[in-house]
Amino acid sequence: MKAGPSQEEIRRHNLGTLLRHVHLGGSTSRAVLAERMGLNRSTILGLVSELASVGLVREELPRDTGRAGRPSLVVRPESDRAYVLAFDICADRLAAARIGLGGVFLDRREISWPRDDLRADEVADALVGLSGKLQAGARPGTCCVGVGAGVRGLVRHPDGLVHSAPSVGWADEDFGAGLTRRLGLGLPVAVENEANLGALAEHLRGAGTGSRDMVYLHGDIGIGGGVITGDRLLTGDRGYGGEIGHMLVNPQDGRPCDCGARGCLEAEAGERALLEAAGRDGSAAGRDAVRAVVEAADRGDVGARAALHRVGDWLGVGVAGLVNILNPRTVVFGGTLRDVYLGSAAQIRSRINRHALPASREQLRLRVGELGDDAVLVGAAESAFSGMLSGPLEALARTLP
Repeated sequence: MKAGPSQEEIRRHNLGTLLRHVHLGGSTSRAVLAERMGLNRSTILGLVSELASVGLVREELPRDTGRAGRPSLVVRPESDRAYVLAFDICADRLAAARIGLGGVFLDRREISWPRDDLRADEVADALVGLSGKLQAGARPGTCCVGVGAGVRGLVRHPDGLVHSAPSVGWADEDFGAGLTRRLGLGLPVAVENEANLGALAEHLRGAGTGSRDMVYLHGDIGIGGGVITGDRLLTGDRGYGGEIGHMLVNPQDGRPCDCGARGCLEAEAGERALLEAAGRDGSAAGRDAVRAVVEAADRGDVGARAALHRVGDWLGVGVAGLVNILNPRTVVFGGTLRDVYLGSAAQIRSRINRHALPASREQLRLRVGELGDDAVLVGAAESAFSGMLSGPLEALARTLP
């Protein structure tokens, strides 16, 4: 017979579960925690006391409740006690943040980067420099408990090898291991596909909150995708699941795609397709160029409007296929696709109504991302916090001097 969990294992699990509740939900009363976790109040008190003794949570009076009488204390995360470092590696910029418990941005840095010069070792060195600036602002007694990074490309599980990242010119790049060595924190860097991190972020803290089944579409140079099913990120056998940008939508006379195929969603509805359809100079690229087309369409520019309508048509075809296959409750448009959706919502909805099964789209919600350009950083932070949330006291013991 298999032995059941020990008391120590149960306690560790409960400490992590309670910390996760306040990390994601913010200030929460002991009574609510007891109900959510199925534990009695004395057990909750003990768990809260233990986490408070090491500075991970604190109890305080709630802000204005609007009720008469003495309010109950609430448990809230101590945002600057334990933090993670989060990195977002884009084709034209590098972003880094120090993020505390509760998802609070404690510091954020960003530098621009030429699109044609993204060598992995130089990127790692630049991130080390940003990391030093972020950590210099941390108060004494705080500690880094994890590091996460988002990359635009195919990232293998479980080792984080960047198998292919055409937008930055990487192939079979063990970027996480190299960055881990350079940072010298004794913490492995969790590397993940940027759209998967965006999906995780919007699911936990953004437009997809409360949706157990969600599709996230992220626009950058191309189109990335992340799928949440049953509250879990769909990764596939080796981590390559959710490559929505390479879903075939136009097999007859599709545009060439960087992956070598023709007619992929990315080729028909990505940045390059939009800018070329709008007649923009080939040197114009990036999120500012995409937003300029959307703004021009808003001002009545006929060419910009036609380009948005064309891209919106293909984007709607792709979303309709995803709705038929996955039956998500919510589809979230992030990155530059947030702007594209706002400018072509009518075309996207029309295609979905025409091509998606009525039953599958009956309760479908289309949303723009709420986390803006920080979605990947937020997702990288949540990935980096996973170790602490599974064993808070052990994580602190490993990282404190």
